[in-house]
Amino acid sequence: MTSTRLAAVDELRVLEAEAVHIIREVAAELERPVVLFSGGKDSIVLLRLAEKAFAPVPIPFPVLHVDTGHNFPEVIEFRDRRIADAGHELIVASVQESIDQGRVREDDPTASRNKLQTRTLLDALEAGRFDAAFGGGRRDEERSRAKERVFSFRDEFGQWEPRAQRAEPWNLYNGRIRRGEHIRVFPLSNWTELDVWNYIALEELELPSIYFAHEREVIDRDGILLAVSDLVQPRDGERPEKLCVRYRTVGDLTITGAVPSTAADVAAVIEEVKVSEVSERGQTRADDRTSEAAMEDRKREGYF
Repeated sequence: MTSTRLAAVDELRVLEAEAVHIIREVAAELERPVVLFSGGKDSIVLLRLAEKAFAPVPIPFPVLHVDTGHNFPEVIEFRDRRIADAGHELIVASVQESIDQGRVREDDPTASRNKLQTRTLLDALEAGRFDAAFGGGRRDEERSRAKERVFSFRDEFGQWEPRAQRAEPWNLYNGRIRRGEHIRVFPLSNWTELDVWNYIALEELELPSIYFAHEREVIDRDGILLAVSDLVQPRDGERPEKLCVRYRTVGDLTITGAVPSTAADVAAVIEEVKVSEVSERGQTRADDRTSEAAMEDRKREGYF
């Protein structure tokens, strides 16, 4: 192994050790943590880190997926198999159930459910009496996420106020909360997209197949390649075409775009990420293209 390769591995192990420390700190300070899991690459790395933090015993808390009902089938198949193989407890919080129960209102069943899932998440955290929720957010993804602390405090209504967050000098974390409050915890805060992919390679982690090049029927909508499905149909002037694409991130399929790619394995994806000048969310998530303020407003209301 070359000295450059060794240095890169050492850097990843430093990031790993920091994340493991954060996860163990939460387990020591809080009573009922939960791991948020979307089936995306960041949450897959996060779950792996949680498993390492407590190996050889199982992780001492459940895994929570907020199911929008607008998922890529490949991701749901992977979610169920990954969690079952590891023997973790899986809690699925359904946005469709929130709609059916009148907790949220949906005006257009084919529109993005990203905003609707906030209520579903907050209800699930309250029902489970969870006082800490691990998420895979990274500061390099977009500007509002860059404002997050590692321990991100939410009030009794699940809301986030960036100016009220606590300082974290020398990586010291204060987990004291009042009844009804909770903390969102981001162990991957200091990671980049390239770090995540290099760690996936180092640990030989399995991912959903949509992260690698495949042929898919898509339409170009405002510069974003959306997969044609029951929820996404061509509008006037849009022409479906089959392209070789992959996904840089997973989410609501009505707003999550693909990128043209021939990268069929992790090594090839890493080479693409190295030369990319746009973050994965900025390039492929329609809701993140609106404005920084729009994302921050959603986070203030309780969004991931």
